Amino acid sequence: MTKEENEKRLTYLKGIVLSMPEKPGSYQFYDSEHTIIYVGKAKNLKSRVSTYFHKEVDRFKTKILVSKIFDISYTVVNTEEDALLLENSLIKKYTPRYNVLLKDGKTYPSICVTNEYFPRIFKTRTINKKFGTYYGPYSHVPTLNALLELIKKLYKPRTCRFPITKEGIAIQKYKACLEYHIHNCDAPCIGKQTYESYQENIRQAKEILKGNTREVRKLLYEMMQQKASELKFEEAEELKKKYILLDNYCAKSEVVSYSIADIDVFSVVNDDQNKTAFINYLHVKNGTINQSFTFEYKRKLEESNEDILISAIPEIRERFHSTSKEVLVPFEMQWQMHDVTFITPTRGDKRRLMELSEMNCKQYKVDRLKQTEKLNPEQKSVRLMKELQSKLKLDKLPYRIECFDNSNISGTDAVAGCVVFKGMKPSKKDYRKYNIKTVSGPDDYASMQEVVRRRYTRMIEESTPLPDLIITDGGKGQMSVVREVMVNELHLDIPIAGLAKDNRHRTNELLFDWPPIVVGIDIKSELFRVLTQIQDEVHRYAISFHRNKRSKHALHSELDDIKGIGPKTRDTLLHTYKSVKAIKEADLQSLTSVVGTTKADIIHSFFHSKK
Repeated sequence: MTKEENEKRLTYLKGIVLSMPEKPGSYQFYDSEHTIIYVGKAKNLKSRVSTYFHKEVDRFKTKILVSKIFDISYTVVNTEEDALLLENSLIKKYTPRYNVLLKDGKTYPSICVTNEYFPRIFKTRTINKKFGTYYGPYSHVPTLNALLELIKKLYKPRTCRFPITKEGIAIQKYKACLEYHIHNCDAPCIGKQTYESYQENIRQAKEILKGNTREVRKLLYEMMQQKASELKFEEAEELKKKYILLDNYCAKSEVVSYSIADIDVFSVVNDDQNKTAFINYLHVKNGTINQSFTFEYKRKLEESNEDILISAIPEIRERFHSTSKEVLVPFEMQWQMHDVTFITPTRGDKRRLMELSEMNCKQYKVDRLKQTEKLNPEQKSVRLMKELQSKLKLDKLPYRIECFDNSNISGTDAVAGCVVFKGMKPSKKDYRKYNIKTVSGPDDYASMQEVVRRRYTRMIEESTPLPDLIITDGGKGQMSVVREVMVNELHLDIPIAGLAKDNRHRTNELLFDWPPIVVGIDIKSELFRVLTQIQDEVHRYAISFHRNKRSKHALHSELDDIKGIGPKTRDTLLHTYKSVKAIKEADLQSLTSVVGTTKADIIHSFFHSKK
């Protein structure tokens, strides 16, 4: 691979990373043949995956992994626990190459159940199948530790390494250790726990390690009920504690209920132009998601969502060799498949699965849009302009938008600013500053009228293209005074909108038409955010102009009005005489000794020629 090809590959991958959501989930890396080579998990997908490409990687194996990546996919889930479970499911299903090569024994420990007379259960990084049965490996060590802690509390397997034998117990070879006295072990070595009881505990522990918690929970419940019926309430209470521990563990470790054994989930979302359909496919087995993919279907004709699914479901099921007899779909299907039942869930775990699939579908749609707009920035601008045109029902695209704002302190140093946005981007060369000339006092409405009148009178005289939309920084009042000038005086038909604020001085609504009505735009939407950016820009522009003007007045000296006297001469005079009054009273000879004959004559004439 050449340097140019590698840079192109990295640019493509970084583009995917930039559009990834900041949500928990699992991500998958693909090689040049589109084979999964690595599966990972993250609390924040965007932040985690970006570390592979935007930071210096010190580990050699990680560098090798990054060099083999040609594509990235990911699945969004609700919680970190779900992301972990999903990662483990995908690793077990696909056994990616780099999950094994990069995550060595130090990273991926396993749980061993020994083949001893009284088996032990412990964490290990050394695999020797002659020694016992191994479960794992576990990519997330806290999960492994949680499992061991659960088994320890439930069944109290021995932790000592003594080679306990039946003969040794018979001759009382062993003694009870500290673990027995602190109630962490039932001491099978001295006969306090029977061999049969210990082996039953180990059998149940193995079922938990396999993920078959349903059987163990059922067994514990039956044993608890039996002990209660026999009036052995203390033993029943101990079984109840075990049942609750196992139940709490299951609630945290399952994406959905384990009762969902084998099921397919399909959801469909359309793009804004209804030209493309995004279909998400989830496969759930024993309560965990082991497959998740989103496909993009281009509409050739005006096919309905059902028509798209009719084609997609058999194709996807064949591709992934699915034999699920139950398929969840977002709406009622009018067709059937052999040995398959279509269900449209309305509540419960199946409904949550459908919502999860739809969330992944919508996220994929957003990410595709971001990727497209990143490659073609103009597309985003056009989309926002079309959205604004649709919301305001304008006759043409609002390409040129102008916004006005006033600034003054109790009427002093009154100024105004006009900012221009073309294609939803600021056009700073078209910005204009205005000193208020005809208004005295703090009259914002009159100031706005003056500025608008001056602005568009000049544009008409110079035959400059007029704006497609005017936005006022204010509600009905500002819109009214601008409309009075535009319609009644200048006879111009330019749409006028207003950005109104709430009682906390936060922009919360867009007003349009006359009389003004509130336009239904979500304040969290991208369009509303762009409109508030226009408002913030005109605020900044007008306030900066007002601040600069006020600063000049504050630092103004009478010496600045003397032609031929610059800042250096002014500073020299003030340093020498300390005040303008002293300069006025100085004679010509004194001034000459400080600034020279020519400048002394100018200064002396300026002050003494005044009335």
